[in-house]
Amino acid sequence: MSIYVDENTRVVVQGITGGAGSFHANRMLAYGTRVVAGVTPGKGGTRAIEDRVPVYDSVRAAVRETGADASAIFVPAPFCKDAVLEAVDAGVRLVVCIT
Repeated sequence: MSIYVDENTRVVVQGITGGAGSFHANRMLAYGTRVVAGVTPGKGGTRAIEDRVPVYDSVRAAVRETGADASAIFVPAPFCKDAVLEAVDAGVRLVVCIT
């Protein structure tokens, strides 16, 4: 079995300000995952998860600023395809979509 995420993986959480995104990002941080950014269009420049995670308007901006190389997607089902394609287009090497 391959290991896809380790202590060096930098994760961006797409949908971090929503209910599922904030719930799971909080637990990811508690577990020790390096959540370096969140993405919610229109909420760039804010912070999430008790002010610990910067929020960006796009995955491209988050990757450029933080070097994120993995994405966890927590968006409503009608938007998941676009979220996956946005992550791939930004150069994210691992995408995990929870819808």
